Amino acid sequence: MRKLKNYKPTKFMAETSKYSKEAADYAINFIQCLCHTKGTWAGKKFELIDWQEQIIRDLFGVLKPNGYRQFNTAYIEIPKKQGKSELAAAVALLLTCGDFEERAEVYGCAADRQQAGIVFEVAVDMVRMCPALAKRVKILTSQKRIIYLPTNSFYQVLSSEAFSKHGFNIHGVVFDELHTQPNRKLFDVMTKGSGDARMQPLYFLITTAGTDTNSICYEQHQKAKDIIEGRKYDPTFYPVIYGADDDDDWTDPEVWAKANPSLGITVGLDKVQAACDSARQNPGEENAFRQLRLNQWVKQSVRWMPMEKWDKCKVTFDENMLAGRVCYGGLDLASTTDITAFVLVFPPTDEDDFYYILPYFWVPEETLDLRVRRDHVPYDIWERQGFLLTTDGDVVHYGFIENFIDELGTKFNIREIAFDRWGAVQMSQNLEGLGFTLVQFGQGYRDMSPPTKELMKLALEQKLAHNGHPVLRWMMDNIFIKRDPAGNIKPDKEKSTEKIDGAVALIMALDRAVRCGARNTGVSVYDTRNLLIL
Repeated sequence: MRKLKNYKPTKFMAETSKYSKEAADYAINFIQCLCHTKGTWAGKKFELIDWQEQIIRDLFGVLKPNGYRQFNTAYIEIPKKQGKSELAAAVALLLTCGDFEERAEVYGCAADRQQAGIVFEVAVDMVRMCPALAKRVKILTSQKRIIYLPTNSFYQVLSSEAFSKHGFNIHGVVFDELHTQPNRKLFDVMTKGSGDARMQPLYFLITTAGTDTNSICYEQHQKAKDIIEGRKYDPTFYPVIYGADDDDDWTDPEVWAKANPSLGITVGLDKVQAACDSARQNPGEENAFRQLRLNQWVKQSVRWMPMEKWDKCKVTFDENMLAGRVCYGGLDLASTTDITAFVLVFPPTDEDDFYYILPYFWVPEETLDLRVRRDHVPYDIWERQGFLLTTDGDVVHYGFIENFIDELGTKFNIREIAFDRWGAVQMSQNLEGLGFTLVQFGQGYRDMSPPTKELMKLALEQKLAHNGHPVLRWMMDNIFIKRDPAGNIKPDKEKSTEKIDGAVALIMALDRAVRCGARNTGVSVYDTRNLLIL
């Protein structure tokens, strides 16, 4: 790796402060005695990249007249795959083991213990690879705690569930992926007065850009931006933001280089190029590319399906041609006054075949006119055309739907029906009593992400055949997705203000069809080939 040349202290150094090369060199040397723990660099000495060394020299070398550090808070916002976890772990160990602070309390914080454990595991590996630390440090893996025996200092993992705990005497806090914090409670507990008994506490906040502009992370982002652009002054706050500007061309490699200071070192240009090419082909990926690769604050939910791609999957067919074929159902029961969706997916029988889709929808008959006036959606026209079915009364008659599905079972070979357990317990039991196999299907990222990505892949490849059903098309156009920090996706019912019940039912049915196939061999396609990562 490169080393920083011609270092200049930060422009945010106060007039009364000074730069101590000795203090900065000590911090740099401590970190560079550690080793990298992952990938190509695993086991090699941690030679700081330029941007990392600049941060360490500024934070640990800029001192107030009394000899203590000027900066108490560092806000580092940078795209993914730039070496955040390694740097955060190194800072945590420096504060715990190398800062000469008796009984130092250093905490690693994140949205949950699993996320906070990412930096902790890196720190543990760094300790084990460093003989000088290994003989002085006790690792309590089950408690996610590292104890530095000479000063009885410790590094402890906390999560957002710990917000009610007070009484900390903090010397250091490392907040990983601040943008994932569900609220500001943990942040306030850890930063408001918790370090008052220490002479130079450091709150090290490192994150990728988020999506929620009402979050604590965006509040810190805005403060950092105001300080960088001269609108605010806070000599204790150290701001670093690497990212593309709003009016930058997100497809320009020069913009990628500006936003990614570790480009070509921790992340290859080819990886960013591939992600950009994929985002160009799929508009639903653009915001994720901007957020994760260019560190831009974007909306959490994006309209997902490019409808021109969906429309190209329209294949005119008679459902009678599918009689007797293996298929899988997805059942989405909303409230008894809302739309109920049941979708059948027929897996291909050979390489040239399609995934055929047959959707069915029901609403209460007596609410139909109200829906048309309230929602400005042509439910009445769809009902007359036979695309939307009604049940008697002002609530959905589940018995009618059960009988309808039972009739479908005499025509098609329905192997399984996937359903969301919430609100569907009785109906699932009734369908099981009719001889169907019901499979519970969670609505979280774990269950929804693979088939949601698969649906997009099949649509882009034109491997779907949906007959142009107008209700299903409307719902596909309504889908907004939500994405977690790991890149998993799922339909966002809260952001999708219009109905998406049919799309959710389709995703559940598709999951079973992809996993089990036309011959139901028990071998999942997810296990035999890689997914397209969207």
